[in-house]
Amino acid sequence: MGRITLKQAAAWCGGTIDPKYADVEFLGANNDTRIIREGQLFIALKGARDGHDFIPMALEKGAAAVLCERCDGDYPAIVVPDTRIALGQIANGERRRIGMKVVGVTGSVGKSTTKEMISTVLESTYRTAKTPANHNNDIGMPMGILAMPEDTEVAVLEMGMNHFREMAYLSGIGQPDLAVIVNIGTMHIEHLGSQEGILQAKLEILEGMAADAPVLLNGDDKYLKTASCGLHPVTYFGVGENCAVRGLAPEISTGFVRFRASARGEEFHVELPVEGEHFVCDALAAVAVGLQLGVAPAKIQEALANFRNMAGRQEIYEKNGFTVISDCYNAGPESMAAALKVLGRQKGRKIAVLGDMLELGACTQAEHYRVGRLAAEQADKLLAYGPNGVRMEKGAITGGMVQGAARSFTDRRQLVLELKRIARPGDVLLFKGSRGMHMELALEQFFADDK
Repeated sequence: MGRITLKQAAAWCGGTIDPKYADVEFLGANNDTRIIREGQLFIALKGARDGHDFIPMALEKGAAAVLCERCDGDYPAIVVPDTRIALGQIANGERRRIGMKVVGVTGSVGKSTTKEMISTVLESTYRTAKTPANHNNDIGMPMGILAMPEDTEVAVLEMGMNHFREMAYLSGIGQPDLAVIVNIGTMHIEHLGSQEGILQAKLEILEGMAADAPVLLNGDDKYLKTASCGLHPVTYFGVGENCAVRGLAPEISTGFVRFRASARGEEFHVELPVEGEHFVCDALAAVAVGLQLGVAPAKIQEALANFRNMAGRQEIYEKNGFTVISDCYNAGPESMAAALKVLGRQKGRKIAVLGDMLELGACTQAEHYRVGRLAAEQADKLLAYGPNGVRMEKGAITGGMVQGAARSFTDRRQLVLELKRIARPGDVLLFKGSRGMHMELALEQFFADDK
């Protein structure tokens, strides 16, 4: 990350500073005093709690300066009307100062994994930076940009949204040179009304791009393959015949995904140490980006062969005699279906421990019922958690799961106690749910010693 002076940052965001602090420098930004590092800019955001109340603590912990809407003392500060907007403006200034090429990645499901695969491919050839973890919103993405090294050649920015105009805002900050849209699912349909609305919101990523900047779309997605992208040149990736970057003969097995990548008149073999057919699309997006930016096929092959996904995203491991599929980061109907298919391929008795899927609006009851029916096809037992767990339970019973094998809970402790009662070594346990359901806590509590 580069050192930025308060004078420079104030010019980018239109803020005011005390002239005596004009040359104070900061390295990166943070809005959380629990993890702020010495030398960072503290962002005093107004939310459930007012970040201005934490300014003294931030300074005590070594913050170099503060971005705030009011300055109540004598300390280095940039004063602005709106700290959230100013953070984005400062991040945009840094993005332009560094001058790196930017790849913007969005989609309903799988965008974090796709971002990681793209970064892995690009790291083989370029000095590459990426937004960390789940930092894909109007706070996390700008802070991710401000944490990027000055010598970054390519930045991969994950962009998330759940309302109209949020994607346009993020795109205006990141100004992608290349956009990737992975799919159009049903997550956030509560706020966007329909999948057509979700498509419209995702396509807002084009608004921060040059008119002739390329766009890579999943050609297997029924909404994306007919999407209008104006003057932007479009490249489709997928397994269908219409795709310029195509995955041929995909093979899905325990512990790996294989296919032949066909593009520009040549083919090369791709193998990744992940499991599930949904990863084919993510990997093809990474192949398409790599080829678009001049990465040699041999380097793409090697990079994807060594790919490691982020923690909490379909990690499969053995513990205390159990096979655990930890996929607790988030969930929607599409990713639930994909995870259940992975569970179904495992050897041993299969137990699906599923939390509610959030932000589905009018589709909520139907989608939870459908996931229950899918669980009946792939699992021997279902433990559902959350207000909509009963719908999953009913779906599983209707789908043929034997009476008593499907149960629902609104208390996490009771869920874990039941899992401890029925689970035995040799079982395969899938933990998945929306981020707000914190299914990782159920996983931790299952393995915790009772005292």
